Amino acid sequence: QVQLVESGGGLVQAGGSLRLSCTASGSIFRINTMAWYRQAPGKQRELVADITSAGSTNYAEFVKGRFTISRDNAKNTVYLQMNSLKPEDTGVYYCKLVVVGANYWGQGTQVTVSS
Repeated sequence: QVQLVESGGGLVQAGGSLRLSCTASGSIFRINTMAWYRQAPGKQRELVADITSAGSTNYAEFVKGRFTISRDNAKNTVYLQMNSLKPEDTGVYYCKLVVVGANYWGQGTQVTVSS
């Protein structure tokens, strides 16, 4: 059983910053990619950023230059530093963990950016 616990969401004004964290626990043999997705009301879930076990990163165009993904392999934790937040960044942010043979999702954390 694998569990993902997310934290760090909240309400922030446009231009502000938030840092999300996601820690995995349980029977984890090998973590490959860790990623952050988001889902705005009425929209599909979309990839924000991901990071491989080697540290290679990938970002959606709409967050490049503003968000930074990082991970601590010793702690099985992935972070998302979000700067220069915009109202359109509002949504539920989900952590995803890719291990051999399975994917796991966190419960989501709400991020609300006011204008």
